[in-house]
Amino acid sequence: MHKRKSIGNQHSMVVQPSFIIGTYNEDGVANFAPITWVSVTWNTDHYMLVISMNGTKKTKMNAERNRALTANLVSTNMLELMDYLGSASGADAQKDALPYAHAKATAVNAPALGASRWVYECEVSQILKTGDTATYFCKIMDVQIDEGIDVTDGYELADFDPVVYSGNYYRIGEKLGKIGEVYKP
Repeated sequence: MHKRKSIGNQHSMVVQPSFIIGTYNEDGVANFAPITWVSVTWNTDHYMLVISMNGTKKTKMNAERNRALTANLVSTNMLELMDYLGSASGADAQKDALPYAHAKATAVNAPALGASRWVYECEVSQILKTGDTATYFCKIMDVQIDEGIDVTDGYELADFDPVVYSGNYYRIGEKLGKIGEVYKP
């Protein structure tokens, strides 16, 4: 058995996919915020995206008002955009110092980023609030992927080149196997 030491409760070893959440402001202007507290769960008959947002982001207010959002997977080619959107505030002005393309999603009333290779289009079904954090349970209405990526036999994570976050930004490494291929009795 490994010997362990306490490092307290301020550290987090949660590896999270990086997404940029898209919503529309009250005036119809697209709003985007990077969020890494994203997961998936199953309801009785459909998948739901689970997104937690902390603080007083416009994105939170928009998601609650519009009940629609997109979750745009961040690929490494989008890392500068993610970092910019996370560093700039949309409270006073639109975040437009760095150019990026977006268009209305196909299944919900929310903007989708042109550069994202995987976009969840979601309706907000339920909101759970704990302190300054709101957790959104979102029905996945559609998933749009880059047309150049073939997923007929499943998908290879490397094709999407996602950014993962665990205190810093990381790139996915090697594939280790599928369920049932690793354990050999």
